[in-house]
Amino acid sequence: MKVDAGIGNQLDKIPDTVKKMEAAGYDGVRTAEMNHDPFFPLLLAAEHSSKLELATSIAVAFARSPMNLANIGHDLNAYSKGRFTLGLGSQIKPHITKRFSMQWGAPAAQMRELVLAMRAIWSNWYEGDPLEFVGKYYKHTLMTPAFTPEDKDYGAPRVILAAVGPKMTEVAGEVADGMIIHPFSTMPYINSVTIPAIEAGLAKAGKTRDGFELSYSCFVVTGRDEAEFAASKKAAQERIAFYGSTPAYKGVLESIGCGELQGELNAMSKQGRWKEMGTLITDDMLNEFGVVGEPKDIAPQMLSRYGSFVDRTSASFPVSDETQRASIIQALRAG
Repeated sequence: MKVDAGIGNQLDKIPDTVKKMEAAGYDGVRTAEMNHDPFFPLLLAAEHSSKLELATSIAVAFARSPMNLANIGHDLNAYSKGRFTLGLGSQIKPHITKRFSMQWGAPAAQMRELVLAMRAIWSNWYEGDPLEFVGKYYKHTLMTPAFTPEDKDYGAPRVILAAVGPKMTEVAGEVADGMIIHPFSTMPYINSVTIPAIEAGLAKAGKTRDGFELSYSCFVVTGRDEAEFAASKKAAQERIAFYGSTPAYKGVLESIGCGELQGELNAMSKQGRWKEMGTLITDDMLNEFGVVGEPKDIAPQMLSRYGSFVDRTSASFPVSDETQRASIIQALRAG
């Protein structure tokens, strides 16, 4: 299992952070689109590393056009000499329409078209194919030599999608090179929804699971002492409750017999009762969403539960002791 680390978005700290991550033996580094741009840190990461794989996890797809993403993806992959993976997510309608002021369609269908449009652009740049992409959401029919990249030795980046629902998951299997399983997942949901949808998408495209990379970072509750464990548990409960308040994620709660909780969490979120929401997440629910135990137990639990299908994970363990963290990472990488 490959292990990645988040590097944040503070540009002045990226060079030193990345050098330490590479020296510590991480396989890759990730950025997320939160309160800063997710791509700028990866440019610095590429400059100050030689082996680390670089990925957005995730960048908001519908906040940008396929041409814009194709250019960014090309530039980062070329500069990093083939180490960049473009990780995309859809976000939800209010953010796309009200925060980014962009169009919102049927998200799975729009994401499928966006990825295919990017691939059509890259085929024009790298293979010389005519650019004639006409879809429902995107249309790209113009490309001249002046706008075609010249540094084409490393080709297009890998594309992975974040997904929860079966439709988006199937799209990932069909058109992407891998998928990020949302942290708000359970083994019953993964087995009954996620894996079958991926397989359906792969079959639709005539692909196999070989080469299709699955990334999953479950919730981890641990600590060196009772105080650290309690803080870790509280943080996990609040994050699970936050995700659980989203109507589109109700199916995940239903997979463990807690579907009725979604409406209650949603109502509380609208009242601003964020901290209180976490108290509704029971110990049994915590065990469904991740692993709970002492630091020495984390890697064995993760490998036992997820090792048969997860190719990479994030080292976002609530472990402050660097020796313990290194031990977990080494155990996961050894499998």
